[in-house]
Amino acid sequence: MCFSAPASFIAAAVAGSAGAACLSRVREPGDWPLAAMPVFFALQQAIEGFLWLHLARDPTSATSAALTEGFLIFALVFWPVFAPLAAYAAEPDPRRKTWIALCIAAGVAVALYFFTALADAPRTASIQDHHIAYSADPDLPFAIRILYPVATCLSLMLSSHRAVALAGFVIFIGSIVSYWMYWNAFTSVWCFFAAVASALIIFHFERARRTATANSGPH
Repeated sequence: MCFSAPASFIAAAVAGSAGAACLSRVREPGDWPLAAMPVFFALQQAIEGFLWLHLARDPTSATSAALTEGFLIFALVFWPVFAPLAAYAAEPDPRRKTWIALCIAAGVAVALYFFTALADAPRTASIQDHHIAYSADPDLPFAIRILYPVATCLSLMLSSHRAVALAGFVIFIGSIVSYWMYWNAFTSVWCFFAAVASALIIFHFERARRTATANSGPH
């Protein structure tokens, strides 16, 4: 599978459109973070789309460096915290919220680890075999490899909302595919799959909208 600037921009358009649809259907305050997830994925993919363009022209430029840092902050610091927080805010079941809270704790630990790593040394990106490889990808502590999917995937899979749980499952499968087939560009490829999978969240909001419409109709 080949990736490119157009692929990133298309993923951004798909996720952004889904995000706009989700935001227009929010009825509960706790659903706002969940509805915003596809929008943030769209922004992240747009950043990588521009990074593709700049790496092809001048991989050592300040713009390439800034785009690299921006993408990695999204992937390694933002998502491990925001994904479980969004799942927690939208979850009505107290028992499930307790388990998701543990995912938040895992995400905070992961985010602190990567934030420290990114602050210690600037990261680089390069185009390799039609993918973007980031210098943050190589060997990670085993605990971080486990806690990252716990925060970003398991937190969504624990949701009592079927569409949200499905999105988490698809993102998890994407992580496995990315690990085995695109390890040298794992961060880039997984985030691409996750951005597309996040569009599934729209089904949760569409179902909630239809339920609310049916309940408000004539009796």
